[in-house]
Amino acid sequence: MCVNYEELIPQFRSYLKKMTDYHSAIALLEWDARTHMPKKGIRGRSQAIATLSGEAFRMSVSDQMASFLDQLESQQGSLDQVTARLVEESKKTYERSRKIPPDRYEAFVALTSEAESVWEVARGENDFATFAPYLEKIVDMTREFVDYWGYEGHPYNTLLDQYEVGMTVSVLDDIFSGLRTETVMLLNKIEKKPLVNTGILERYYDPEKQKAFSEFILREMGYDFEAGRLDETAHPFATGIADGDVRITTHYYPNFFNAAIFGSIHEGGHALYEQGISYELIDTPLHSGTSMGIHESQSRFWENMIARSYEFWQCYYGDLQKYFPESLGDVSLDQFYAAINVVRPSLIRIEADEVTYNLHIMLRYEIEKGLIGGDLAVKDLPEIWRENMRENFGIVSPTDSDGVLQDVHWSGGMFGYFPSYALGNIYAAQFAQALERDLPDLKDRVQHGRLPEIRQWLGQNIHQYGALLKPAEILKQVTGETIDAKPLVSYLNQKFSTLYHL
Repeated sequence: MCVNYEELIPQFRSYLKKMTDYHSAIALLEWDARTHMPKKGIRGRSQAIATLSGEAFRMSVSDQMASFLDQLESQQGSLDQVTARLVEESKKTYERSRKIPPDRYEAFVALTSEAESVWEVARGENDFATFAPYLEKIVDMTREFVDYWGYEGHPYNTLLDQYEVGMTVSVLDDIFSGLRTETVMLLNKIEKKPLVNTGILERYYDPEKQKAFSEFILREMGYDFEAGRLDETAHPFATGIADGDVRITTHYYPNFFNAAIFGSIHEGGHALYEQGISYELIDTPLHSGTSMGIHESQSRFWENMIARSYEFWQCYYGDLQKYFPESLGDVSLDQFYAAINVVRPSLIRIEADEVTYNLHIMLRYEIEKGLIGGDLAVKDLPEIWRENMRENFGIVSPTDSDGVLQDVHWSGGMFGYFPSYALGNIYAAQFAQALERDLPDLKDRVQHGRLPEIRQWLGQNIHQYGALLKPAEILKQVTGETIDAKPLVSYLNQKFSTLYHL
């Protein structure tokens, strides 16, 4: 039978668009569930999300999808770059998803959707016992799915690959081992220095003014508020609903400056990535970040390497003082800069400094490996968490809310995600090195508020490609290198040796 590819390709793209529309509706329902939905709507919303997810899942493994892939794969060499990549990604999803019974997938979506709302309540009430049964079911189902998918080496490898293609436990163990050693060495030097006064960050900061300043900085970065919005939620996140709709959230603490401002900038980095993807990829699965590690590189780059730099606040500290004259009117730029960059072991990951942050990720990574490998039990996690915090940070979480319950990820079944944060830091340092190579006057541009020029470089080199290129391809194209933690170690040593006079 002769196949008319001029007709087949648009049909394939239209089929993918319908799946994308389902995911768009799901994303909107999930955003609402975490920002505005009344508590009694949990069960009904969870079922609605599960139903739509089930429909999209069935489309991804349908006979129609199989037919598209069989016909298009035979012409892979003559397909345009976008269509060829769509076929490759759809084939991977098809082969992975076909191994999961649809009813089990739908049950997992319903479970995790409900579990996220239960987690939020449990965290607020310091009640791990209420959340634990949900987490046990999520872990059990995740291990069930890993058995369906199959794996090489450690079962956790299959989960890692879903967030960072090609990443394995053996690679991460090697990277993390070296990074941990360098981190501890730097931390030991810093801990011998006098304590930095961070009391200025715990003065009163009007939440409404925090919101106003967050919006101001996001606009300075280039975030398009006509294609997004800023809302408040318990755990900040960014989500791409659809073309022209990329939303971010943050959380305002009246007596803690860092969380909302740097949280907004962090999520803004994610959003700039999504807003910068090429129009050519709209309505396809490629209109997203290429991996969570690359995605996190953008948020961590903006939050830390730009917004925690001295040059950034040389430009914007005067504006900040105008928003908070009572809290910062008597605080010099140098005092403020030292306070926002203080290195001090902390309980909360999202509030951790740049030096200790990766240690938080390594803690979660080891726990996830243990849960998926069957070496750890959910019921033991609170005590395991406390022991690890004591060993790695010298502090102990007084409550589970500040310990094992602090992150939303496990309630959503996102095992394999946490390493992306540390990978993001590593990638960010490598990208920053390339950025400074191309823009030698980078610090001067930051000092004078020329942030859109930085966004333009990121857009041209990273954002526009969406998932058209794989993470390793992006990294190689931009830096000429494979993944390497040395630039991150160099960046941290240089910055904090100067700041702490080491």
